[in-house]
Amino acid sequence: MLRILQTIPTLAACAALFALMVMTFSDVILRSAFNAPIEAATELTRILMAVIVFSVMPVISARGAHISVDLMDGPVERAGLSRWRNAALFLVCGAMLFWPLKRVWILAERMRDYGDVTEYLAIPQFYIGWFIAASLAITMVSMLAVGLLWLIRPDVVDGYGDGEVAP
Repeated sequence: MLRILQTIPTLAACAALFALMVMTFSDVILRSAFNAPIEAATELTRILMAVIVFSVMPVISARGAHISVDLMDGPVERAGLSRWRNAALFLVCGAMLFWPLKRVWILAERMRDYGDVTEYLAIPQFYIGWFIAASLAITMVSMLAVGLLWLIRPDVVDGYGDGEVAP
């Protein structure tokens, strides 16, 4: 079940990346050969980049697959504190996501109230804000859940701190 849930946002990011690639290629060809660029390319690039980044954010965060610097891994592992460090990191980072989530939600609601739309395609901007807020909420919940699992059942998430998927 978890693998299926991880596949859905990954496929969404892949589709957005492919669409971005096709659009960029087409824009370059149209601009160079016919002096007719795609007018909405900038706003589509922004939207697709948001989809790429924020659709996979819950998966990357729950796996612990962010880029990290392991300056303290040796001493922490020798002291037997890896479990507690991982739990604290997931719980603190998950809790800290509440503030950007709250701010993005407020901004999305403001965009909805003002009727903000994109310049060329007139796409309501609050949809993108809602998508980002939903992704942040899912990321927050998943990180808190993994942090609690590190405290309660570390055998379930063993390997998550290394960016690996638990069996």
